[in-house]
Parts: sequence; structure tokens; C-alpha cells
Amino acid sequence: MQAKLGKLENLIGHKFQDAKLLERALTHRSWAYENTPGEDEEKVRDADNESLEFLGDSVLGLVVAEQLILRNPHATEGELTLMKHSLVSGSALAGVAEDLGLGQFIRLGGSEKKGGRQKRSLLTNTFEAVIGAVFLDSGYIATRLVVTRLIEEKLRNATAVDSIDFKSRLQTELQARKQKTADYNLVKTDGPPHDRHFFVEVVWEAGKARGEGNSIKAAEMMAAAQALEQLDGKGELRAKRGSENKRNTRAARS
Repeated sequence: MQAKLGKLENLIGHKFQDAKLLERALTHRSWAYENTPGEDEEKVRDADNESLEFLGDSVLGLVVAEQLILRNPHATEGELTLMKHSLVSGSALAGVAEDLGLGQFIRLGGSEKKGGRQKRSLLTNTFEAVIGAVFLDSGYIATRLVVTRLIEEKLRNATAVDSIDFKSRLQTELQARKQKTADYNLVKTDGPPHDRHFFVEVVWEAGKARGEGNSIKAAEMMAAAQALEQLDGKGELRAKRGSENKRNTRAARS
């Protein structure tokens, strides 16, 4: 395991002071259940990477937000928000994880052993966990160096709202899930005529999300971005995790 950890450290550009943090970041819940027989839920949580994933998600968001402001000083809040959504979306992070070959390092158990290393949602979650581990190991500055190095090209090529068609991406995702087209509704408008601010809600079969902006189009884009975040491993997939964990418990301990 140490050799594999060393290889991954070279790939991400960070040498861990505490290698156990990286080892935990690579430990899927299925492996933790399988390898802590007879232990209670707290012991399993101490072994898996879900809390590191939670932390990494937040740290990634902060690093990306900081970099976008520094690189796009004249962008509006709406444009920055949409660019951030694009960079930290599940699909974007899964792409980074695939480029790293992260799947080969993940510790999996149970049914996840078959095909789990290629699952984009699992790759996204593990990448976030690795970032969380870097943060706990060496703090924010070191984490910022790792993140910016890994997504430098994406940061450099990040575009403003007009070139990011989240509405089309949402429609494609809903079609893939055999769901109806999403509906966009203007909820309210604030501000004087020369400085309007619009609030829009998007509704689809399985949920709804809101967005705001200085035009209806920008508000719709933000709402669609929020919807994609729910659909893209950050919302719906995590909501299912409780039932999946129960299945893993039964499979590992039967």
C-alpha cells in the first residue's frame, strides 16, 4: 500500500506528513464495512472517507472561488457563481480524477469491487476526500497549491455565463434519466428599472432549484446549475447513501 500511496503523492504533488490521512481518503465505505467486522457504526465512519469528502467539497469550493475572483476581477457575482459550479461539478471533478488514474488507488469492498473504479460519482467523492486529507495534513496554502495545479487549465479556460449552457446540460441529463423537460418560473423581480435582479425557480420531476441574476437568462442558468449539482453526485446520489450503507452492512456481515 505504501508504494501505491507514494505514487499517488507524486501525481497530486503533495507529500503527506501523515500517510494514514491519504489511506483513509482512498477508503470507500464498502471496504470499511468489510474490514471492520463486528465493529459499531462509529468505528466504520472512522475508517471510511465520507467525512474527508465532506471537508474536501468545502475546501475545493473555497479555493476555486478565490482563484476565480483573482483571475476574473471584473466578473459579476452571477458569472463567478456559474463558473464555480462548472469547475466543481461532479462531472468536472470526475474528469480530474480520471486524468490522475485515481480509480486504481481506491480501496473497495463488496459489490463495488466490480466496476466501482470507473464510477464517476465514486471518483468525484474520492477526489474530494483526497483534497480534504491534504487540508488536514498541511493546511489551506498547501491545498490551494494542489488544487490549482490539478485544475490549472480548467481555471485558465473558465468562461462567463453566456458560454456556459447549463440549461442544455440539464435538459440532456433529464432526458438521460427518462424525465420530462424542466420548467422555469420567474419567482420575483427586485430593484429599479435600470438595475433589475431576477429570481427564477426550475422544477423537474424529482426536485426543484432556484437561481438569481441581473437578467432572466442569468437567473435561469444559475437555477439550472444548482439543479445539475443536485443531480450530479452532490444531492440525489448522497441522499441515497443511507440505504446503500445499510445494504453494505448486511452484505459484509452476513
